[in-house]
Amino acid sequence: MNVRVDSYGGLGAFLHPRVLAMLFLGFAAGLPLLLVFSTLTAWLADVGVYRGTVGMLAWVSLTYSLKFLWAPAVDGIQLPLLHRMLGRRRSWMLLAQLGIISGLLLLATTDPLENVLLVAMFALLASFSSATQDIAIDAWRIEAVEVDRQAAMAASY
Repeated sequence: MNVRVDSYGGLGAFLHPRVLAMLFLGFAAGLPLLLVFSTLTAWLADVGVYRGTVGMLAWVSLTYSLKFLWAPAVDGIQLPLLHRMLGRRRSWMLLAQLGIISGLLLLATTDPLENVLLVAMFALLASFSSATQDIAIDAWRIEAVEVDRQAAMAASY
């Protein structure tokens, strides 16, 4: 195995532009996960939503465990217009990011005491989009750099 040694004592591998991009992509993928898992539950409990309902909404986070079901579609389907401009992986990342933004903005503007079903639907949109983004980021991580930078890519995610 050929291992590249950088002048920064090994830390130079993390200064590669794609590795730095992966650091920010990891943040973009992790934040919705935190918001859907923890913050949503705390918010619903704080405003007085029934505990059983809050517990049922935890099922929304199951999308992260079930993403293997639609991962082949994300891997195989080219998004018509976006693919030409951004490529397969980045087009899926952008579409998923738009879904995350939409879901979180809609969540922020919905009163859970008035319509908890809408809250669940918007949380599902954010969660599904975040899991889809995770699929696309993982695929991009593998394809974006040569083999000797894979460890730095995985560590920065």
